Amino acid sequence: MQRILIIAATIAAIAPGYAAIYELPPEGQDVIGEMSTIVATYDDTLVDIAQRYGLGYQDLVLANPGVNVWVPGEGTEIVLPNRFVLPPGPRRGLVLNLPEYRMYYYPQPKPGETAKVHTYPISIGRMDWETPLGLTYIAAMAKNPAWYPPQSVLDEHAADGDPLPKVVPPGPKNPLGTRALRLAIPTYLIHGTNRPAGVGMRVSHGCIRMFPEDIEFLFEHVSVKTQVRIIDVPVKVGWDGETLVAEVHPLLEVARPPVQASPEQIEKLDADIEIPKMDVVHKDPLTHVTEQFISATSVKPGQIDWDVIEAMVKRSDGIPETVGISIKNAATSAAF
Repeated sequence: MQRILIIAATIAAIAPGYAAIYELPPEGQDVIGEMSTIVATYDDTLVDIAQRYGLGYQDLVLANPGVNVWVPGEGTEIVLPNRFVLPPGPRRGLVLNLPEYRMYYYPQPKPGETAKVHTYPISIGRMDWETPLGLTYIAAMAKNPAWYPPQSVLDEHAADGDPLPKVVPPGPKNPLGTRALRLAIPTYLIHGTNRPAGVGMRVSHGCIRMFPEDIEFLFEHVSVKTQVRIIDVPVKVGWDGETLVAEVHPLLEVARPPVQASPEQIEKLDADIEIPKMDVVHKDPLTHVTEQFISATSVKPGQIDWDVIEAMVKRSDGIPETVGISIKNAATSAAF
């Protein structure tokens, strides 16, 4: 009986499911999920496995270096990186962390319910169509939306010899999929896709793409005015019990400046504002590490193993790893 229970628990831990939902850890604790592995079958691709287990393209490629994306091979062990350090900042509404191609949703728990966090892989804007950073909210929601390509997209397709109609009706050729959430930043959406293989890549014109099943599930749980925070945090550091855990992702090559807005000013974002596009000078990855380490140890003192974290920065594979421990002497914490 004990062996059966162990096998059942293992199967439950790695069973495929589109909406990855976890109990929200208490304040001061930051790690959710567990790493696991599966064995590929002869007809698997990493893209198929990613969608099956709630992961994106980049998640699996970085976690499985050397594995062929399209023919991983029967019997190949595939790492499923379903362990995450929660992003810094308020645990409220939707938080989209662009360098990890991932969304976190913090629903408001009903009385008597345990707080939860949902997480989904996403696609983001490519380098010439960056997804903007900042604080905004869901301004409108639509089922089976029509797509009105902006003039810049019409021009791009025309230049490539692939002209688009001014309106693309709902259906299998509509790149918005079956659901769309319009943000208060003009022209930007969170939506589904008719090309799910691209989820987890930098392929959009600035909008956020989700797997069809994920956006349909999310659509039923969010509402207009739900807060959306879009951030660029390639290194996350947080607590798992008394251990410090880091998660390091590759830096985005280009980023837009954040939309400066306080919660009281969010309503004004619904105006037709212009968000300037500009290149930024990237911080050294270890600067990100230092900032996140200081933030994580501002309340609970801790120390970090710099040799471990430097090796993680070189890999930048998105796999969380223990990098430090709590200590009693605050004088040797962040400053140390």
